[in-house]
Amino acid sequence: MTFASGPVRVRVPATSANLGPGFDSLGLALGLYDDVAAEVTSGGVRVTVTGEGAGELPDGDRHLVATAMRAAFDLLGAQPAGLALECVNRIPQARGLGSSSAAIVAGVLLARALVDDGAARLDDAAALRLAAEIEGHPDNVAPCLLGGFTVAWTEPVGARAVSLPVAEAVRPTVFVPGERGLTAAARAALPATVPHADAALTAGRAALLVHALTTAPALLLPATVDRLHQDYRAEGMPATAALVAALRGAGVAAVVSGAGPTVLALTEVPAGFTPGTDWQSWELPIDVSGARVARGRLGHAERDPVAAGRKS
Repeated sequence: MTFASGPVRVRVPATSANLGPGFDSLGLALGLYDDVAAEVTSGGVRVTVTGEGAGELPDGDRHLVATAMRAAFDLLGAQPAGLALECVNRIPQARGLGSSSAAIVAGVLLARALVDDGAARLDDAAALRLAAEIEGHPDNVAPCLLGGFTVAWTEPVGARAVSLPVAEAVRPTVFVPGERGLTAAARAALPATVPHADAALTAGRAALLVHALTTAPALLLPATVDRLHQDYRAEGMPATAALVAALRGAGVAAVVSGAGPTVLALTEVPAGFTPGTDWQSWELPIDVSGARVARGRLGHAERDPVAAGRKS
């Protein structure tokens, strides 16, 4: 196995998982991006971070991009002596917008691109399986890799996913709070079992959500009803729960984004609606391409830590 000479770079989108009733299976790629570049070196792992998480994220092999790269290199067949990583982060950390999945996908794809025949050794299906294994579930890594609206599931061999086109009328808005959330804490709030009626209702709404997002956006409000996870997590995120309720009361198809605390609105927010001073609202396009890899270092535009085109 030989390593590619020179740097490679990848742009990875933010994602919103669950989308209400699609717990651990449905996800949406959003037009907010992290840019990461990597290069093989003679020794050690050096990571520089600009933007979100700068000065907070671990360095060296403990950085999640580097961890994912090491896992991918194991599958590819060899480890490089060293790595230099440059990360320009725009996806908020620990807010329910897939920052960890973006880092994992970036690492897997960068490692593959740094091996001369990496795509033959680790194809897209295998990259998805590895990313989902590292993350623990496929609902965020699938849209990050594939773009668009994804349905993901896990078989004995690992994760699989499909990407579906989204109706043009779907225009997401995210409401991002200053406070952070922890996925582990949000999962700990979930009960071991739920009533059969709640499971049946949620399964029906998840099926309807696929139709609503791809064909009939007018049905998004009823399609985003959930009884599996959001109510159980509400006590730990009261401001998030209150904002979801207020938006839905105004006729907006709003849900908790991933494990929260960000709120995702899938339909137009009424003019004059104010979430409060603790929230930033961003209108984001749907990313239809997923992660994109290229040769070379990050350019001036990629090094800008501000999210270009983000409306607030």
